[in-house]
Amino acid sequence: MLYAQTPAAEKRRILRERLAAGEMLRFPGAFNPLSARLIEQKGFDGVYISGAVLSADLGLPDIGLTTLTEVAGRGQQIARMTDLPAIIDADTGFGEPMNVARTIQTLEDAGLAGTHIEDQVNPKRCGHLDGKSVVDENTAIKRIRAAVDARRDPNFLIMARTDIRAVEGLPAAIDRAKALVDAGADAIFPEAMKDLGEFEAMADALDVPILANMTEFGKSELFSVDQLTDAGVQLVIWPVSLLRMAMGAAGRALDTLTEAGHLTSRLDEMQHRADLYDLLDYESYSHFDTNVFTFQIDR
Repeated sequence: MLYAQTPAAEKRRILRERLAAGEMLRFPGAFNPLSARLIEQKGFDGVYISGAVLSADLGLPDIGLTTLTEVAGRGQQIARMTDLPAIIDADTGFGEPMNVARTIQTLEDAGLAGTHIEDQVNPKRCGHLDGKSVVDENTAIKRIRAAVDARRDPNFLIMARTDIRAVEGLPAAIDRAKALVDAGADAIFPEAMKDLGEFEAMADALDVPILANMTEFGKSELFSVDQLTDAGVQLVIWPVSLLRMAMGAAGRALDTLTEAGHLTSRLDEMQHRADLYDLLDYESYSHFDTNVFTFQIDR
């Protein structure tokens, strides 16, 4: 009832243990707290919270317009609804190194299990758009060092995302990733890899877990979990997939309302009321309410 029973520190510990064991972990992107519960119900390993989704939720493009307060607040709402670890997108850290430090502690307090900080110039762009710019290596390193120095829970996962592949090529991405690991990054998110061979080259060059971003309509092919596992990847995210599915279904429903004036033909596409109530754990709320309000008014 209400929120998840697993404390944030325990979620972080379990995530670290599974990564250390070499497991492949699947993190679909949640677009709201309820979808995070559905991800858990369906048996996935964790929940990803995308900056692009948070921006879209506010009706904004993914160009660095969201604030730390907005991101941390939504991250807390999502993370507390599931016993799974949640990893959140922190863009470029919301400012200079001191701001990055504050970002890490704020996300810890919000109950997240980890985050990633990227090396784009601020304001950033969606990682799969053209025209990106990255900061110099020294600036990128300062961001990661600030993040590592600021965390209070050593199990809070600090991942470095590098977008340099699209700007300077794979060798530069490998060199940048190595420098970020030396700066203290626990894992590497190499954005916009072209093929499985590039993921494999990155994994072979590093001794920390690699994340693969399987976002639709982007620069990377949509590889399967098995393919990515064989390439040495340990974390895979589908950051915007559920939002895209939901918005596509919503658009089709609105078209049907316009054309037919009702949604009878689309009932089999909807989540049934009974399934929603099960996901919300209505029964526990009912039991709680009954146990509290047991008195009767004498007449």
